[in-house]
Amino acid sequence: MSTANLTREETAARSASVTVRTARVELDVTTAPDPDQSGFATVSILEIETDAAGGGVDTWVDFIGEGVDSVEVDGVSRPVEWDGSRIRLTGLRGRQTVRIAARGAYSRSGEGLHRFVDPVDDQTYLYTHYEPADARRVMACFEQPDMKARYTFVVTAPAGWLVLSNQEVASTDAHRDAQRVEFAETLPISSYITAVAAGPYHRVEGEWRRGEQEIVLGVHCRASLAEHLDSDEILEITGQGLDFFTDAFEYPYPWGKYDQIFVPEYNIGAMENPGLVTFTESYIFRGASTVAQHEARANTILHEMAHMWFGDLVTMRWWDDLWLKESFADYMGAHATAAVTRFPDAWVTFATRRKAWAYQQDQLPTTHPIVADIHDLEAAKLNFDGITYAKGASVLKQLVAFVGEAAFFEGARRYFAAHAFGNTTLGDLLRHLEEASGRDVHAWSRAWLETTGVSTIRLERDTEGAVLVQTDPRPHRLRIGLYALRDGRLKRTAAVDADVLAERTPLGALAPADLVLPNDGDLTYAKVRLDDASLATVERSLSTLDDALARGLVWSALWNATRDGELPAARYVEIVRRHARAETHSALRSDVLANAAFAIGHYVADDARPREWAAWLETAWEGMHTAEAGGDAQLAWARAVGVAASHDDARAEELRDMLAGTLAAPHGLQLDPELRWTWLAALSATGHATAEDADEELRRDPTAKGRTAHRTVLAARPDPEVRGAAWHAAWDDTTLTNDHLSATIAGVRAGGRRDLIAAFDEEYFARIRGVWEERSIEIATRLVRGLFPERDSLDLVDGWLANNEDAPAALRRIVVEQRDHLARDLRVRAVQSPSTAV
Repeated sequence: MSTANLTREETAARSASVTVRTARVELDVTTAPDPDQSGFATVSILEIETDAAGGGVDTWVDFIGEGVDSVEVDGVSRPVEWDGSRIRLTGLRGRQTVRIAARGAYSRSGEGLHRFVDPVDDQTYLYTHYEPADARRVMACFEQPDMKARYTFVVTAPAGWLVLSNQEVASTDAHRDAQRVEFAETLPISSYITAVAAGPYHRVEGEWRRGEQEIVLGVHCRASLAEHLDSDEILEITGQGLDFFTDAFEYPYPWGKYDQIFVPEYNIGAMENPGLVTFTESYIFRGASTVAQHEARANTILHEMAHMWFGDLVTMRWWDDLWLKESFADYMGAHATAAVTRFPDAWVTFATRRKAWAYQQDQLPTTHPIVADIHDLEAAKLNFDGITYAKGASVLKQLVAFVGEAAFFEGARRYFAAHAFGNTTLGDLLRHLEEASGRDVHAWSRAWLETTGVSTIRLERDTEGAVLVQTDPRPHRLRIGLYALRDGRLKRTAAVDADVLAERTPLGALAPADLVLPNDGDLTYAKVRLDDASLATVERSLSTLDDALARGLVWSALWNATRDGELPAARYVEIVRRHARAETHSALRSDVLANAAFAIGHYVADDARPREWAAWLETAWEGMHTAEAGGDAQLAWARAVGVAASHDDARAEELRDMLAGTLAAPHGLQLDPELRWTWLAALSATGHATAEDADEELRRDPTAKGRTAHRTVLAARPDPEVRGAAWHAAWDDTTLTNDHLSATIAGVRAGGRRDLIAAFDEEYFARIRGVWEERSIEIATRLVRGLFPERDSLDLVDGWLANNEDAPAALRRIVVEQRDHLARDLRVRAVQSPSTAV
């Protein structure tokens, strides 16, 4: 195993023998604007304490970079013993100061200190991202969550740049060409949530007050995006969140200021660095945007804010208990969004979007308990998944119902008070929840946090009454909703509450109903199947159901049945065609349109797929033209047109003419840069756009996003040589940034044209071990997942798995998951029939 891949056992031993008190980190990034300079100077001064006996303590400090120049202990030089990831220290005893001078490397992969040059104005921007273990790419540190320290950051940067970190600026020493900015010392935090950003960022400032507490708020983005930054809404939601969490947790926000920064080429949605939260620039909308997009951003803002307590104030000891922060933040993000923002239907989105992610992940052979067994950092990196986030949040929602909301928040308050600035495990939280509620939450934990899999529930009715049947039995407290058609609309007429544990639970006689909806209200975590009569009802009347949550649960049931091969994909798509144009909930609409396209691409039988794509394109085209002008639905359908048009060229001439301005777009539709690139990529995939067309569009939109989209359009051209060159560039061109790599992969896969890249299937499997060893885990993961061959058989992947049992566990996990996705596709396509069973 590489020494860069830290294990749970060795880090536990290190924290048992070494305590880090303070860390002073001095960074010199004045080289950043010079493209010929690959790195930066970094000095770490660590005050540590060891419990030494005999010959003292031998340990290591983590660092990955261009080189280590010197190591000193208490001012005395030591030999540099560095293997590329660990700096060895020997004979430590008592309280000592370790000084390490090194050279870090600027990143283009979003790991460590990422450097980005804005093509609009040639300005350079820096930001850090570390989770789970990339702080060591910027500073020499103890890279594990249970070795917290008080950090002081000192950054020397070009004059005129805005420099940010976790705390307020303590002093600035400005010179003609450079400035030296020292920040106030942090409270104790883990290395992975320290942060630095520097560059000519645009800043909008606000404030939040509560009693004597005053928090300075900052919202930041690149200067070229300033005109698109809707800071008023972001600041409003930030204030609403601080109000909510201050009241809910009864623990004042502890981190001083609250900066939020939107950064380019970001690998994830956001990161909870205390005092300096980072977000993807995808949350800055350059044109038209849906309500669902704004709701998602609000949810993410509040998710990250919840981390200021769950994760930052109280931190898991090791990545096994990652759920202690992510599950809670995911739950709290939805809870706070619904409670205090203009998006009261956030739980509808959660029930369909987040739970869909959880259900999918929980059916993979690599599923794991919410409280996972994380042996090393590579496993930790892959466990930021649908189990840790969405399933964890789902079962927390059940826990709140089980113990009561008041008891749940009281338990959280006790947890924060007892463990502030410390590290915890599952047992610590359960103890406080049990004390606050008087309920046996350990039994709940064993049933939900420490098991795997998802139950499927359905109702069976006969002459003796109704029986609720569940697979993989678990304890559920749920509600069965009974809906009847009244005056042409589906309305809830009754509901039956049930505590379910066994495989079969008799419910007795139920009132007559046209639709029986198990798990009405989304009270438990389980897939739902509709009976035949209920399916027939929703096929005819789904869009007459006024309750958005109930409608979302029906959509979810239909989609899960489709994924499991019990509802023919073509029948699912037909239900979407019939009812999606009447769907009023923005997130539900977006999801069902995306699911319909996915179903056609993956689950429809091969011989029927061209026909289904043609019909879906016409559905989307009609939806775009008949939706309310300038409305949310029109934009969603226009994006769906782009997806469908990459597979069928029946509307290619009209799309070209709209982009050229010779044909009017539907009234009210903004042909903003994102939509234009989507349509142009579709035209490219079907052979109706050239390299010259892509270059012309880039002249219209010479931004970072434009350059990224330009790569996709060029790679998407349906020429075997073009696709082949792009396929090889993805593997071989190490200058590609993370975003440019993903854009290249998107072009390679555009339009589902397997015939253009099938020749590389065997080469894929010959390359993946090498790329895992040679590239960063972020880049390697994108390649292994993104270019996995979606063949019509499992022979090659099964052969690789059989012959590579000694491959790194994280790599094998990705391949196993991709195999399972392919196996599902093949299995579902093979059973397509006109059956009506759901």
